[in-house]
Amino acid sequence: MRLLSKHWSRIAVTLIPLVFALLHGSGVLNIGVLQRLDDIIYDARLRATMPKTLDDRIVIVDIDEKSLAEVGRWPWARNRLAELVDELFARQHVALVGFDVVFAEPDESSGLKRLRQLAQGELKDQPGFTDRLSKLQDSLDYDALFAKALNKRPVVMGYYFTSEREGRTSGVLPEPVMKQDTLRGRPIKFTSWTGYGSNIEQLASAAPMGGFFNPIVDTDGVVRSVPLLAEYKDRHYESLALAMFRMLTGLPGVEPGYPQERFLARNYQGLESIRLRLGEKIISIPVAEGVTTLVPYRGPGGVNGGSFKYISAADVLGKRLAADALKGKIVLVGTTAPGLLDLRVTPVGEAYAGVETHANLISGLLDNKLAVKPDYALGYDIAVLVLAGLALALALPLLSATRAVLLSFGVIAAVVVLNFWMYVGAGLVLPMAAALVMSITAFALNMGYGYFVESRGKRELANLFGTYVPPELVDEMVKDAGSYSMKAASKELTVLFCDMRGFTKMSETMEPTKLQELLNSVFSRLTDLIRANRGTIDKYMGDCVMAFWGAPVELPNHAHLSVKAAMEMAGAVRKLNEEHRARGIPEIGIGIGLNTGVMCVGDMGSDIRRAYTVIGDSVNLGSRLEGLSKVYGVDIVVSETTRKLAPEFAWQELDKVRVKGKAQAVAIFWPVALAEGLEKPVADELKTWTAFLKTYRAQDWDQCDVMMLNLQRMNAKKYLYELYSERVASMRMLPFDPEWDGATNFETK
Repeated sequence: MRLLSKHWSRIAVTLIPLVFALLHGSGVLNIGVLQRLDDIIYDARLRATMPKTLDDRIVIVDIDEKSLAEVGRWPWARNRLAELVDELFARQHVALVGFDVVFAEPDESSGLKRLRQLAQGELKDQPGFTDRLSKLQDSLDYDALFAKALNKRPVVMGYYFTSEREGRTSGVLPEPVMKQDTLRGRPIKFTSWTGYGSNIEQLASAAPMGGFFNPIVDTDGVVRSVPLLAEYKDRHYESLALAMFRMLTGLPGVEPGYPQERFLARNYQGLESIRLRLGEKIISIPVAEGVTTLVPYRGPGGVNGGSFKYISAADVLGKRLAADALKGKIVLVGTTAPGLLDLRVTPVGEAYAGVETHANLISGLLDNKLAVKPDYALGYDIAVLVLAGLALALALPLLSATRAVLLSFGVIAAVVVLNFWMYVGAGLVLPMAAALVMSITAFALNMGYGYFVESRGKRELANLFGTYVPPELVDEMVKDAGSYSMKAASKELTVLFCDMRGFTKMSETMEPTKLQELLNSVFSRLTDLIRANRGTIDKYMGDCVMAFWGAPVELPNHAHLSVKAAMEMAGAVRKLNEEHRARGIPEIGIGIGLNTGVMCVGDMGSDIRRAYTVIGDSVNLGSRLEGLSKVYGVDIVVSETTRKLAPEFAWQELDKVRVKGKAQAVAIFWPVALAEGLEKPVADELKTWTAFLKTYRAQDWDQCDVMMLNLQRMNAKKYLYELYSERVASMRMLPFDPEWDGATNFETK
């Protein structure tokens, strides 16, 4: 909370895009660019997930340029359309035919009307004319021929609604599919129209099943959705695709489907689905606002699009298809000819045949794969905005630039992945643009504010400490610049001295440039490990490196981090030696000393050269311990104070020593491994060693010999056991000394 209160102004700046995004998401403020971006995202997602496979259940009989060239310009005489229907049912045995065209006016192309006028006028006295006309009129009544071909066959006629101010109508509408009383008085918001253009009565009577073929054209002119039900004068009519689907499934009744109806307010205006009921069987079709559904486009569309098979109407009329070539198929009669104006802009193509839109919808209904934008999309958008926006606003001011980038990318990735998963897994189309733009804008504002407003003080601190402190710690310090200064202070810290063995000998045989390259390589690896464990590099002294933990940034676990770094450094040198052996380069050794204690830390030196460093008796002891590593044949020697502060490790006590300049003996240790998961043989060895030291300090040399044999069986190559074996042999020659404290004295540094 202290950090949040400190950065309140930066948090407030970051919340600005969240506020605007919430206003847009809730509908208070319409930001058109976000809606357009949501459409673009939907289109891209649709294209990426389209199956792009052929649905061979549905065939499109295409009134194409070839058909217009062979049969003649549209509209065709309806006797030809009768021939087309007869061919499809009688010879091809198709399952269902739907017309994506409307026959709104009588067909007078045969001249029958004029002949009847002549028979009643100037030619009524012409001998035989009336009788001859009476015999020919059945073959010249093209509408009757077409109606006869349609009669009692599974045909769905298409028609369209209009929204003209005058509300003009033509033709005969089919019967509505849902009664007003099924809505139970709820004000459902249907897609509504004021007029229509339907088929003439003669055809509508012969084929009473009909469906409108109006799409929904979005503000950018793209067809993404189609209403499944539409409202005209409080009566509800079905789309062409839904009518064909119902005919295929036995003409189930249509009912409204509400989400958890008992919890809905009386003025709720949406439907969750429309339900098709046939006896006990119910098919639920999800719908969005306006009782619409998104068109599940299968592919790029067209004759060569690969989603549906296109057959030229001329080939059907010319009987060029083998009998039963279309047996059991669902047939849609429509056009791809540009002059007939049934090409639309869709997410998958800019000249997409309207008839294929219905084919895609029928395919989706058959497969029960219709994506929908649910009525709770608004709530989802607001929830995502609040969660993502607050996460960014509260966290970004507290993070470094790199972590802020990672968090922002993480939030954006989470928004995208969740949205895509909901689309692919559940068929839900949910808004994403507002959350993406909000996240990006919040990040940009936060970084801009941090750089131009807060970074001035931080740059001053970085300039002050940058000469002395590693950059990664400066990054952490600048978050609370007022808490740091260069003044000397006494603190409990852990210091590390690391010396590399063998460089003196190598310097005598290697070229200076090669030695420099090798030394830099080793230092780079060791420095990376110290920094990775949050240590401060104090200085490099020839082939020795000095570091400390706990300043200038306080670290409660400084002892643990220093031991961890030391063990990783020893492991890195072992790995480096493997590379050296492979390349024929001399191997190197390493000795590390660690001590924890109160030290003086600060900016020290002369007016010419200064450094942020540590001094004190505890620092000197750390240096002495590093020198003892070669005496005991180990790579790390740690003081007892450090060991006590790092209980996460398993330790082997090496000795009690009294180093030069120290009257008090100190216990020294070697870190074996992490205590958690320590292997049993190693644990048994450490237990035996602890018992040996107790016996050794009791001067029971016979028992020491027995226990040493056991230890050497456990680990024959360990130099420490060889050292103590020699010590026992030497001590045996001396008389028992009751004043001996078991410590080893070292008079050299």
